[in-house]
Amino acid sequence: MKFVCDGLTLYEAVMKVSKACAVRTTAPILECIRVTATMEGVALLATDGELSIRKIVKADVLEEGEVCVQGKLFADFSAKLTGEEIAFSTCEKGLEIKYRNSVSYMQALSAEDFPAINLEIGENSIVLRQSDFRKIIAETTFCCAQDDSRPVLKGCLMEISDRLDVIALDGYRLALSSTEVLSKSEACSIICPARTLTEIVRMLGDEEEITLYTQGGMLLVRSDDTTIVSRLYRDEFINRNNVIPTRFTTEAIADREELIASVERANILNRGDKNNLVTLAVDIEGETVKISSVSDYGNVAETIKGDNTGIDLTISMNAKFLLDALRALGEEKVVLRFNGPISPFVLQNLERKENLYLILPVRNAA
Repeated sequence: MKFVCDGLTLYEAVMKVSKACAVRTTAPILECIRVTATMEGVALLATDGELSIRKIVKADVLEEGEVCVQGKLFADFSAKLTGEEIAFSTCEKGLEIKYRNSVSYMQALSAEDFPAINLEIGENSIVLRQSDFRKIIAETTFCCAQDDSRPVLKGCLMEISDRLDVIALDGYRLALSSTEVLSKSEACSIICPARTLTEIVRMLGDEEEITLYTQGGMLLVRSDDTTIVSRLYRDEFINRNNVIPTRFTTEAIADREELIASVERANILNRGDKNNLVTLAVDIEGETVKISSVSDYGNVAETIKGDNTGIDLTISMNAKFLLDALRALGEEKVVLRFNGPISPFVLQNLERKENLYLILPVRNAA
């Protein structure tokens, strides 16, 4: 294998692909990037067994071939050569790297040991506007679980019909967002890792539309010279109809920015408190919402105007969960709906109801 390419072009490609390299693994090949040179260009491919990323790099290929190099080292080394023209070739020492008047060598593994990745997935498809896809992913993935206790909760349920509904939850909160589907091959539901969806958003270029392909428990997306392939989760996901209430006893409409600012101030004194508790008190007759917090550092109590209906209510919750939801809602006014101090409550925009957030309150909090 032998090729010459621009250092900056290579670095940008390696940084994208290396996101799929395994970090903690007993299989060293999964820490590698497979470099394949053909007369059509140079393909970089990495996988950790769940997520795979492939990027085509423009290069002057002098000799076809392929080799595997350690992904993090390759990324770190290429970062120092962004202003150079680089010549790569395989040799007995591994991968030979020439730039200016210098020669370096990097250990390499055989490409024959690299896992086979199916890049021909295309049985089912869904077409969306890129702007809609970016928005719906930003509005949901932050609610996915971060630990491995229930792996399926590290993914988003994507229900595909005439619209795409994306649902994420971590056991304490839930996000639901919906957007228009331009076309689809069939209605279906898949559970895609949140990490995959985030990498797809980062990959997107200037095209107006994005097409997602699924087949046999796998997802594939292409954009420009980049391809992402991911395994889908097959476990059972929660039924939103059993979780999201349809009737409420208390409703409060408030200015979103005013509510965010007040909760942020109330949360300042919660530093060091793992629950980050704030309390909301909805006063129907007084048409106010009181935001308060109490900690060893002091207390905060603020009151904002609210257009309230139903019955008076005092409820406590994790301030971070509340702030995450409020920031994801984009309208000037938001509506909060409650069913008592120990039942999950819901937040939505006042007008546009395409996204919804459900948060579990904290019991017996001051």
